[in-house]
Amino acid sequence: MTARFLAFEGGEAAGKSTQTERIARRLDALLTREPGGTAVGAAIRGIFLDPATGELDPRTEALLMAADRAQHVATVIRPALAAGRHVVTDRYLHSSIAYQGHGRGLDPAGVERLNRWATDELLPDVVVLLDVPVEVARQRIAHQAPDRLESEADGFHERVRDGFLAQAASHPDRWVVIDATGDPDDIAAAVWGAVTARLPDLG
Repeated sequence: MTARFLAFEGGEAAGKSTQTERIARRLDALLTREPGGTAVGAAIRGIFLDPATGELDPRTEALLMAADRAQHVATVIRPALAAGRHVVTDRYLHSSIAYQGHGRGLDPAGVERLNRWATDELLPDVVVLLDVPVEVARQRIAHQAPDRLESEADGFHERVRDGFLAQAASHPDRWVVIDATGDPDDIAAAVWGAVTARLPDLG
């Protein structure tokens, strides 16, 4: 069986951690995440999400994420795929297009070019977008201290969601959009059905 690469995307509190863990177990896949899938990435994640970091220039954010992604692909994702193992990642380059492109106001096409260079053009076989309205996401994280991105306001998360949906609409051959507002078991079933419809060899 060909090793497959699956990326899960979505805004804050979309349930990516839960659903990536479930499908990775089902596929016996390597489960990883961005930022933070490497030692370098863990350091970048600390800088990126810590409220104490304060405001970063949008280009700084984009470059930090691209650096994390380059190391992640080179040392984790490509070696696993080359060894014949499926890979499931919680976030990939599409998050930078949504967050730093649509959210921060950078040119989405420019952010995509940067990240395609950083990843040496490695794209997932399927991108699963777990979509939830921003108000639902806010309710899900209302009980916890927000990180630097979760605390953004002024329409930031609405722009991020729009950015994800725009990417999905532009690449329907690669993306599947899942309503992630319901029960986790129902969402997992929908994810599995959508992924195996695109990649029948996994079923």
